[in-house]
Amino acid sequence: MSQPTDSHAELLGSVVDSLAAVALRDRGPRGESRVLLPSRDAVLGCVEGIRQVFFPGYFGATDLHDKSVQYYIGATLDRLIHEMEEQIARAVAFTEGHNHATCLHCKEKSLHATSTFIARLPEVRRLISADVDAAFDGDPALPTKDEAIFSYPGVFALTEQRIAHELYLLEVPLIPRIITEHAHSLTGIDIHPGARIGERCFIDHGTGVVIGETARLGRNVRIYQGVTLGAKSFPLDENGNPIKGIDRHPIVEDNVTIYAGATILGRITIGRGASIGGNVWLTHSVPPNSRVTQAEAKESKFEDGGGI
Repeated sequence: MSQPTDSHAELLGSVVDSLAAVALRDRGPRGESRVLLPSRDAVLGCVEGIRQVFFPGYFGATDLHDKSVQYYIGATLDRLIHEMEEQIARAVAFTEGHNHATCLHCKEKSLHATSTFIARLPEVRRLISADVDAAFDGDPALPTKDEAIFSYPGVFALTEQRIAHELYLLEVPLIPRIITEHAHSLTGIDIHPGARIGERCFIDHGTGVVIGETARLGRNVRIYQGVTLGAKSFPLDENGNPIKGIDRHPIVEDNVTIYAGATILGRITIGRGASIGGNVWLTHSVPPNSRVTQAEAKESKFEDGGGI
């Protein structure tokens, strides 16, 4: 490999100095102590481990038999607990600017969050199983539930969101968004970890679905590709900055179906049993059992280019 010329070396030194100065400036006081960011790879490794204990034999080890399943789940969870404690402690320490190695507050918060999260896993597994059931019941193209577990992007995205949501409720920083953005990057389904999603949710096809932080979905909600459950506007404070922490996304009640391309914005309510048609733009509440569609398309005939 050729050595850099003197001019290149001088340029490289200047660029390194500039980038290092910006990096140190952005780190601020956090750079003065031993503060470690959580490892994205380790976090996603934990999520994959959870997927393996939820569906042993489907993911991870594939040669399990009845007598080895319990051992496999126990050994995997034991490994996950220690890794989760470490990554949550790092996330808390980094956010609060504490010393990761010595801060008892960060370790105690991590221990509490991890133990509470692990205790919630059976309920999360129940919800995901119900999502699989909803996919099987709602999609005539799905021959078995196994196919949904293995390959359906909606099931994958909901699994990661439900895991991330538990950590979000425990006020764990950074990690919930790492998890949901991983699902977003793989499936095209963008669900904020703060969204509350009832059981038996079915996201069919899924590409382009967006569900905002304060959205609330009831039971048996079915959503098709390209649907947005978003915010209509962002109220600003006296300094012109968006006000955070307010409810700004839709409430979708039980047994609602939202077809492809629909955009539903603001803190409005889609009533129980309603059906929202494709490509509808909706900024007002809809009563239960309503059917909302686009205005009927008009067809016109032109001859020899007339009317163009």
